[in-house]
Amino acid sequence: MAYKLLRYILYSYLSWHLLASSMSQAQPTNPVKAIFPADTRFVPNVAYAGDTLKKHLLDIYLPAKMAANAPLVVWVHGGGWMVNDKYADMSYMKNTVRSILEKGYAFASIDYRHSTTAPFPAQIHDCNQALEFLYQNAAQYGYDRNRIALMGFSAGGHLASLLALASNNAIADFYPNRKKPSFRIKTVIDFYGPADLLAMTRRDVPLSDTAIATPESRLLGASPLLRPDLAKRASPVTYIDKNDPPFLIIQGEKDESVPAAQSVLLSSWLTLAHVKNQLIVVPGAPHYGVMFDSEYNRQAIFSWLDTYLR
Repeated sequence: MAYKLLRYILYSYLSWHLLASSMSQAQPTNPVKAIFPADTRFVPNVAYAGDTLKKHLLDIYLPAKMAANAPLVVWVHGGGWMVNDKYADMSYMKNTVRSILEKGYAFASIDYRHSTTAPFPAQIHDCNQALEFLYQNAAQYGYDRNRIALMGFSAGGHLASLLALASNNAIADFYPNRKKPSFRIKTVIDFYGPADLLAMTRRDVPLSDTAIATPESRLLGASPLLRPDLAKRASPVTYIDKNDPPFLIIQGEKDESVPAAQSVLLSSWLTLAHVKNQLIVVPGAPHYGVMFDSEYNRQAIFSWLDTYLR
């Protein structure tokens, strides 16, 4: 019983995400529009999969004075793979979001299906399809399709990392039509994304408690302990090789939902494979919040983008 209570506390942040999601769905217009510079050009609700699914939409934000073939930063939201939408995580990252446009980058935010309606690999299908749409339609919007960065948060950090790291492995099951897409990711900025789903399991979990619903088990359709094969398949670290793009990893020291060890593991595996990476651990920071929108982090983010995306 004590363990069940602890798990409830560890994942209680999801209720906040669910509330935020329901509030954003009630908004008649883009609920984060005010975050962006006033002269931003908005291209909302683009159907990237050619269907009518609400979760198959993306938004594009373009600086008013965007240079020809500007780099593109793609935002992948968090929410335990089961809540939230393409506006999520921006409210506590306002300065970073605004700065992306002010510094001349094009910006897109993508949605994907929740694990509550479509189990893995539906989420990575959607991410690959959204990125392929952005790649194929770059000329229409004016950004450079060969300079794309991913910026993901929590579950979105996991999906961004998985998308980029699995690319060299050409995993057919990760693509809607089983055909590898054309795009390549230049760099990834991963905010506290799960990297190894088996390592997310607490060491003191009794086997009888594997039936407890967690975000990981909902994503996979089974407990990672009972289906380690599925957990390995969905873990970004499984696919690391020397040809992967560079990673900037940002993690909260006191993260109650994604242990800091997840980001350390990702950085260690990347280092062993000789992939350039940097790990920033934010002292005292929880799973998400304004502590990640600090001047220090913004300087690190734009130094990284200027190095690997310009």
